Order: sequence, then structure tokens, then C-alpha cells
Amino acid sequence: MASAAEQLAANLNFGAFAKATELKNRIWFTLGALIIYRLGTYIPIPGIDPVVLREFFSQQQGGLLDVFNMFSGGALERMTIFALNVMPYISASIIMQLMTAVSPTLDQLKKEGESGRKKINQYTRYGTVALAAVQAYGLSVGLEGLSGPSGSAVIDPGMFFRVSTVITVVGGTMFLMWLGEQITARGVGNGISLIIFAGIVANLPPALVSTLELGRTSALPILLIIVLLVGAVAIITFIVFMERSQRRLIVQYPKRQAGNRMFGGESSHLPLKLNTAGVIPPIFASSLLLMPVTLTGFSQGGGPEWLTPVITLLSRGQPLYIALFAALIIFFCFFYTAIVFNPQDTADNLKKHGGFIPGIRPGNNTADHLDHVLTRLTVIGAGYLTLVCILPEILISQYALPFALGGTSLLIVVTVTMDTVAQIHSHLLAHQYEGLIKKSKLRGRRG
Repeated sequence: MASAAEQLAANLNFGAFAKATELKNRIWFTLGALIIYRLGTYIPIPGIDPVVLREFFSQQQGGLLDVFNMFSGGALERMTIFALNVMPYISASIIMQLMTAVSPTLDQLKKEGESGRKKINQYTRYGTVALAAVQAYGLSVGLEGLSGPSGSAVIDPGMFFRVSTVITVVGGTMFLMWLGEQITARGVGNGISLIIFAGIVANLPPALVSTLELGRTSALPILLIIVLLVGAVAIITFIVFMERSQRRLIVQYPKRQAGNRMFGGESSHLPLKLNTAGVIPPIFASSLLLMPVTLTGFSQGGGPEWLTPVITLLSRGQPLYIALFAALIIFFCFFYTAIVFNPQDTADNLKKHGGFIPGIRPGNNTADHLDHVLTRLTVIGAGYLTLVCILPEILISQYALPFALGGTSLLIVVTVTMDTVAQIHSHLLAHQYEGLIKKSKLRGRRG
């Protein structure tokens, strides 16, 4: 008997894709939106000297600013209208999720269904505007203090430049937020994730060329480059395996009699992913580590004196940086998993529909069992994320490799690709089911 995967591959053939007009339109819309995003990463903020910026970022290569530049798809390095990318929106979303966990009012809104979700999304947008405005103003002040051998990075510093920069950058961030929502609604995949994905993928070819150039100039041994490329393939394979791994808990439904017929009695399963938190932990951990480094980097050491030794200790490859990065990833794995999966709610829903886990009493005992299983899975998931993000980080700091080849970037690329492909498969299956329903209706009319 063919496996489920083989059956799915047989069903999702090219002919089915060619007939799925709606899916093709969604894919074209997604590609068009991502092209617009990439074009926007080359539109500079008014009043910026690009030569000075290139000199500054060439001096900062290998630093934590490369992390933010990677998430922005190179827009930060070119100081364009999308310099902040969607990071303010991601930060606002995470803050709202944290507040939902501690605020009874927001928690009640979350349980109200579609209307509550719209209100929470509206609050998230307000938070995005506030965060983007603060970050944009700090960016403009930092740019005014930025100078290099060619002069100042800002042609005409002053309040007009600051206000125009805030308006331009906040407008760019809000446009990207809107574009991401449109991709989610009209395209294929999660729009915000695809925007970050597109920025990382755009930096992968230059990173690969830069790595090969290190080999050509004998800065890196050819054998080491081959080992690194094979290691990257191994990491991708490992990520795919771990992201598809799940623990399936058997859920049994009791039999019930209606008249002379028996109903129910079937069993199902409750899938629990090994990595419930997804790519949120490394992204948010990187964002927190970026804050002090970004401020002092743009101020050219003009910040508080106590920040200087802190920045030195937080340099990439340093033991403190690696320890903090690993600790933050582990923390956010547990914290975010606790937010997105509530064992008590799941246990209550199972009890409401008459389902139970064999050997476990419904109610609180089921919730405790789910919490116990999820905690053990999260330990493995946190270890997997830490390993994937930390090991390449050590190699990058040791051999000055481009950050686009790091574990965090590969993790985002692989997981977003898997999610997008899964959605395409879902659209194809839905299209096939619609075709079968139409055929059955036509046969019924003929009969």
C-alpha cells in the first residue's frame, strides 16, 4: 500500500496545479507583492550620504548590526524607507500576546472570536506605530552623529531631517505591515514571515559569493568551505526533520446509542509539535541583544561610558553573547509555548466533546498530563533551536563568514518554505475536492 505522502504526491500533479486558477492568482499576487517589497529596499531616506553609510557598515561587518540588516533584507545598510522592516510589528505582536496572557480584559477579547481578534489586531497596529516612531527617531538622531572619512552621513542635520525621517520610516513600516496582511489574505503563506524570508533569501547569493571569494583569496581553506557547505545542507535536513516531528496523543471518543444504531467509538490523535514556538525565540532573542549594540553603534561611542565594556562583552562570538543568546532562546521557547498552547483549554474542549486520553481522567488530570508532555517536548525543542542557532554563530565569529549563512537565517528560510508549501498543498486539495463535488452534482442532475 502506498504511503500517505506518496498518495499526496500522486494527487498533487502538474495537471491539478494547471487547473487551479485561484491558486495561480494567489501565487502571482504573492510574487508581485514581494517584488514591490524588494524595490522599496532600494529607495533611500532623503538627506542621506550613501558613501558614508557604506564606509560605516564595512567597518561594522561581523557585528550585531548584521543581524538587523539581515532581517531588513539589506534595507538598513542602504538606509531606505524599509530600514526597520517589519520588526516593530513583530515586537508589537509579541508584546500584545504577552499582555493577553496577563490581562483578563485582553484575554476575554481573545475568546470573543473574530470581533475580538480584530480589536487585538487594531491595538497591535497602534503599538507598531508607536514602536516604529520611537525607533525611527532614534535612528535619525544616530544618523546625525554618524560620520566617516568622507564626512557626515546626513547632508543637512536638524529637526526637519528628524521629522522627515520619522514620517518616511514609519510610513514604510506601516506599508510593509499592510502588504504582509494582504499577502496573508490574498496570497499564499504568512505575509510577515514571507517578507522576512524574501529579505534573507536576497542576501544568500552575495553571502555565498563572499564565502567563495574567501576561498579564492586563500583567506579560508577550500576544504573548510566544502565542510561548511556540507554542514549547511546537514543543518537544513536536521531542521526539516525536527520541524516535522510531533508527538501524537491518542484521543478516544465513547460509543453512544441513538435508537437501534451505535455512533462514535472512534479514536483520533492530538498532534503536539516538537517545536511549538517556531522561529519566534531566536528572532526575539536577537532583537533584545541588538538594542544596546545598535544604540552605541550609531552614536559612534557617544553613549554612556558603562555601555562600552558591555558592548565589548556582547560582541559576536564572545562567551557572554553566546550564553545570553542561548538563555534567551530557551526562555522564549517555554514562554511563547505557554502562550500559544493552553493545556487547560484543550482539556476542557476534549471533555466538552466527550473525548479523553486513554488512562487519563478528563478535566484537570488531562490538563496536567498535556502540560507534562508539552514541557518535555519543549525541552527538546529548545535544545534543538539553541543548537541550530549557536553552533553556526561560533563558526561565523571564528571565520568571519557572512551572517546570511547562519543558523537563524537558515531556520527562518526552511520553516517559512515548509509552511508555504503546506498551504499550496492545502489549496490544491481543496480545489480537487471542489471538482469532485461539482462532478457528483452533475451526475445527480443527469440521473
